[in-house]
Amino acid sequence: MSVPRYDDGLQPERTLLSWRRTALAIAGGGAVGARVLSDQVGPVSYAIGLAVVAVALVAYLVAHRAYGRAVVEMVHGSGLAPSPGVPVAALAGACLLLGAGGLAFVVAAY
Repeated sequence: MSVPRYDDGLQPERTLLSWRRTALAIAGGGAVGARVLSDQVGPVSYAIGLAVVAVALVAYLVAHRAYGRAVVEMVHGSGLAPSPGVPVAALAGACLLLGAGGLAFVVAAY
């Protein structure tokens, strides 16, 4: 009887769900932010909102692929999950775009 290399406690599934939840929240924030900023900033707000939604969608898809790689690596490889560098960078970029939109709102409103 072989001993599994990793703890079968659904950690990859919980991590995937948290990445999905974060990506969807950022996408929603980008869409709402574009709508709210449209009166003050104009069409630029739609470009910022679309960029945020696109980055969040990419992070969502990359997280799904990373989940598959993590499970394969944990089951058949070293037993350790790979680092999630690309989704972290993508969501950080989306947060920066949301922050830029918020700053534009504050500057335009006052």
